[in-house]
Amino acid sequence: MSTPGPSGPVDDWRRLAPRTLLAGAVVLCGVAAGPALPAFLGLFSGARHPWQAWVLAGAVLLVGGGSLADWVRLRRTRYRVGTDRVDLHTGLLVVKRRSLARDRIRSVDLTANPLHRLLGLVQVRMGTGEHTDGESTLKLDLVTRAEGEHLRRTLLARPAGATADPAHDGVLATLDPRWIRYAPVSFVAPLLGGGAAWGLLQVSDWFGAQEQVIGWTVDRFRGVSVTWMIVGVVLLATLATLVGMIGALGLWIEMWAHYRLEREPSGTLRVRRGLFTARSVTLEERRLRGVALVEPLGVRLFRGARVDAVATGLAQDDDDKHADLKNLLPPVPRATAGRVAAHVLRESAPPTGAPLTAHPKAARARRLRWALWTALGPAAALAALGAWLTPVLSYAAAGTAVVLTPLALLLAKDAYRSLGHAVSGGYLVTRSGALRRTTVALQRAGVIGWTVKQSWFQRRAGVLTLSATTAAGEGAYAVYDAGASQGLRFAAEAVPGLLAPFLEPVPVSVPVPEKPEARPTER
Repeated sequence: MSTPGPSGPVDDWRRLAPRTLLAGAVVLCGVAAGPALPAFLGLFSGARHPWQAWVLAGAVLLVGGGSLADWVRLRRTRYRVGTDRVDLHTGLLVVKRRSLARDRIRSVDLTANPLHRLLGLVQVRMGTGEHTDGESTLKLDLVTRAEGEHLRRTLLARPAGATADPAHDGVLATLDPRWIRYAPVSFVAPLLGGGAAWGLLQVSDWFGAQEQVIGWTVDRFRGVSVTWMIVGVVLLATLATLVGMIGALGLWIEMWAHYRLEREPSGTLRVRRGLFTARSVTLEERRLRGVALVEPLGVRLFRGARVDAVATGLAQDDDDKHADLKNLLPPVPRATAGRVAAHVLRESAPPTGAPLTAHPKAARARRLRWALWTALGPAAALAALGAWLTPVLSYAAAGTAVVLTPLALLLAKDAYRSLGHAVSGGYLVTRSGALRRTTVALQRAGVIGWTVKQSWFQRRAGVLTLSATTAAGEGAYAVYDAGASQGLRFAAEAVPGLLAPFLEPVPVSVPVPEKPEARPTER
């Protein structure tokens, strides 16, 4: 018997929401208004030109033709949620018929921009999490909000026999406005600052003033001492960073406003967030294989971290712009991140907080050598060019060496301190990284293989890199530069029996008791 839904029985063919036409028309009107509005106002100012009529005609054609195309798409698109499959038929000249098995659907995500929210519409993405060039995803653009919620609940229903867990069910985390303090110290801030400087040059180029802007900037440094030149560069970098920090604050508010993480009775984890564009990401809990505690350098300096899901079914299509589906929690205090990670995994304590085994000193030496090469390599290249071209480059080489060498050595030592691995209950834990330290707690049952890599330099140092292969998350999680015997023992302990056929047994010498000396018999 079919289950009734907002649009009828579950087996009936359904269509997209008719309000899709209105949403498309509003967008087209906004696009056409840019050139059409000046032309329309020019008709009443007395300055009439032939191009104005062509612009207005083009605007009308754009809105009318686009609306007609949307109407055809609406009439030719239909979908059906059956007992075993979800079908989608669309197209006029090229008809596409696509189908997904319901038991393979791993995620149903809802997205609505401000216009869609105003009209009560959502975009629905149903995916299996496989990398098949978009063939593993069905997208409904657009349906009503009630229909989207019904599809999400129906397709991600908890299997029969699953029991509730009051200690870990319900709301796991909600937005705390104090978390915004981590936004300016993320890597987004300098990127936005650099983007703002590049955008200024682009805008000046549109008005033909790019050369004047560059010339004015160069004139400010002409005829000044090296000291004041350095001060000026630092001031410009500081200004760009401040602009980037303001942009990072705005981006954080847009992304994480109305944030809420909850475990639903259907056996799913749901993340809802977004100020203007509302997003609802649903993760089927039985596809969860662990969590990752991510600590970018700036966030880590302020004792913060974010939580990402390590799960199957989060693979993205090439045209998917929502690359953050794995984010369960924004950067928050480390204690809060650990508590939420434990609730997500239904554990009393977070596995990511387990004490880790340190790696041998050879791993630190390797990182120190990399740091020196990274710092002194550019300095040597500048020095060579300075000896050939101009002494100014020699001064730049000296400055580069003085600034980068201690910074690179500090990062190398921090990268070594960050290395570690452990087995914590049902999870294997690995940690690495300096600029972006990541601690991954992966279910031992989710490991399907091991990859052991050892370069010539690693063989000389007596270390190796061990990667746990899994079907979730990034596909493999590495233990970098562990001791050779140390890493193999860890793999054998984390997943008993998986690596045993490839290990050579160590012979154990058993001492043989000496025979007592024969004594002459007394007569």
